[in-house]
Order: sequence, then structure tokens, then C-alpha cells
Amino acid sequence: MTDWFARPVLHVKDVEASLLFYVNLLGFTSPWRYEEDGRAHVAQVDRQGCALILSNQWPEKTGKGLMFISLNTEPQTREAAVAALDALRAELEAKDVTVKDGSWGYRLLVVDDPDGNQLFFNYPAETASAEIAGDKIARNE
Repeated sequence: MTDWFARPVLHVKDVEASLLFYVNLLGFTSPWRYEEDGRAHVAQVDRQGCALILSNQWPEKTGKGLMFISLNTEPQTREAAVAALDALRAELEAKDVTVKDGSWGYRLLVVDDPDGNQLFFNYPAETASAEIAGDKIARNE
């Protein structure tokens, strides 16, 4: 059996500036980079099993990336997932990273990188009974 390992490419204007953001503010490490004339043109960043490649090689694609990132928790409960995302929000906001709330049919934590690429961290979906209760509260029933 062969396992696949995917590393999406996020297109950025300045790889060095993006590395500062991903490493210093988002807590990634950078295991490698490709340089020409003393400037990085491609680099990888990693954090807890999430690997992204940053590249300035196609400027017309800069800032158009979107990554969905799920946090695997132990135990695998809704409460643990919410707590992990809340802890991530607190960690990032303590470093002055702008964190936004979003929705794509469910609640998201959204981080934009300096070029406009977006990282979507999904909260676990509400249970059907919680959604029904929420709807009743919203209608004052």
C-alpha cells in the first residue's frame, strides 16, 4: 500500500514575508526553502501534520488560495474540538493575528494571510436537536 501526502501551494507575493507570518505568528516551522540570488521563491511550512508550500512563481494566482484545516482532537468529542479551536483563536489573537468568524453551512474560524489566502478551520456541526432548539429560541417559541 502507498500513502499519499498532499501539500497544497499557496501563491504569495513575497515568500520571505509570508514565512515571517506563518512561522512567527501562526506557529509553523519551515523545513526547507528554494532560493535564487539570496531570496526564497518557494518554501514549505509545517504545523502538526499540516504542510503548505508558499510560492511566488505565479504572481497572477497570488492571494486566491483557500485551505480547509481540521483539528483532530483526543478525545474526539464536539466539546474537545470546540475547546481546541477556542484555544487556537486565543493563541493567534495573543500574537495580534486577526481571526474572523465565518460560515459555510457551519461555523468557521478564518485567518487571512498577508496576501489574502484564507485558512478555514471548521467547528463541528451542531446536532440536529441543538439546531432545532436554536431555531425555536430565535423565533421566541
